[in-house]
Amino acid sequence: MQKIDSYDFSGKRAIVRVDFNVPLNENFQITDDTRIRAAIPTLKKVLEKGGSLIIMSHLGRPKGPTGKYSLKHIIGAIEEKLGTKIKFAPDCMGAEAAELSKNLKPGEVLLLENLRFYAEEEGKPRDLAEDASDDVKKVAKAEMKEKQKEFTKKLASYADCYINDAFGTAHRAHASTALIAKYFPNDKMFGYVMEGEIVAIDKVLKSPVHPVTAIIGGAKVSSKIAIIEKLFDVVDNMIIGGGMVFTFIKAQGGKIGKSLCEDDQMELALSIIEKAKQKNVKLYFSGDVIIADAFSNDANTQICADNKIPDGWMGMDVAPATLKEWEAVLRASKTVLWNGPVGVFEMPKFANGTTGIAKILADITSTGVFTLVGGGDSVAAVTQMGFADKVSYVSTGGGAMLEYLEGIELPGIKAIREA
Repeated sequence: MQKIDSYDFSGKRAIVRVDFNVPLNENFQITDDTRIRAAIPTLKKVLEKGGSLIIMSHLGRPKGPTGKYSLKHIIGAIEEKLGTKIKFAPDCMGAEAAELSKNLKPGEVLLLENLRFYAEEEGKPRDLAEDASDDVKKVAKAEMKEKQKEFTKKLASYADCYINDAFGTAHRAHASTALIAKYFPNDKMFGYVMEGEIVAIDKVLKSPVHPVTAIIGGAKVSSKIAIIEKLFDVVDNMIIGGGMVFTFIKAQGGKIGKSLCEDDQMELALSIIEKAKQKNVKLYFSGDVIIADAFSNDANTQICADNKIPDGWMGMDVAPATLKEWEAVLRASKTVLWNGPVGVFEMPKFANGTTGIAKILADITSTGVFTLVGGGDSVAAVTQMGFADKVSYVSTGGGAMLEYLEGIELPGIKAIREA
């Protein structure tokens, strides 16, 4: 495994897997360029050291080539941030891609079309009938495995070295994120995004400064159970907010009106409370909440205790008093991890809890607290408020960050590290 800072890129073509799966509006304009901005230092490093770049990424979940998911829509944004013109291969497997990569000169940049236009990238057969027999599925999978091998080999043939800088897809064993690495046994490395993510998460998981507090939000307990249990070995405090909190409240006999609740997870919620006691982790729930009589930004609202919500009403956000209690916990911490919103963040009326957390984290970071933010809405909150550079680290990988926090060895990381 090489290091990007010490590798000699002079005269070499570097194929870089980035995560440019950015959101586009109906006019194909980028609405959040965080992931592009994050990858620029890695891309610039190759060019500054005398190499040329072949950039590859996916965009969306296409079932084949389609203009809607073409990477041509983001060329302008990359050119602007990279400060150079970009060549574009309209088919990542076409003769043009091979020719353009072969003739790249130092300082030049080539962007390959969306990798997921090919099923081989993910390695899953498409167009398989739902009622296909096991034998048919087995044959289709075996055929796909061979096709994926050829797909990966061709991608690798374009370059002299490989950089994985796509942490957002590091939990996927796809052609461009894991399989390609074996074609570069002595010339593979992490980019700065990957390095930064690993260092930041390890700082929470492996060498945190105590007290450590985790803020876990979002809708469902079931989607966060593994991360909650793993973090019990690390944290001193855990704040649980968002829709998932009402499963805990109801499990303890509270009245939650028509708030979001996973009735089949209530036993699990009680076991989590018990485990927290055993591990000496202090749990904080939402206390006072802002409730509404409809799931709407125009709904009538009031404040009440999270275990005394009237029938027909639902919890939508944390109340100011609760946020103040949480703030005291956060200000007494030395390391903070935040994953998931603590209210219905997409509605302005119920975004105050989530934006309030973002403000608090930005503030305590300036006092020396290490703050790691990950997960779509948490990242959106700190980004929209201009706080992305005021917290210690913003993770660009949602699912990958969760799996890494859970202690799962990610294929994209393993492929670079192994000899």
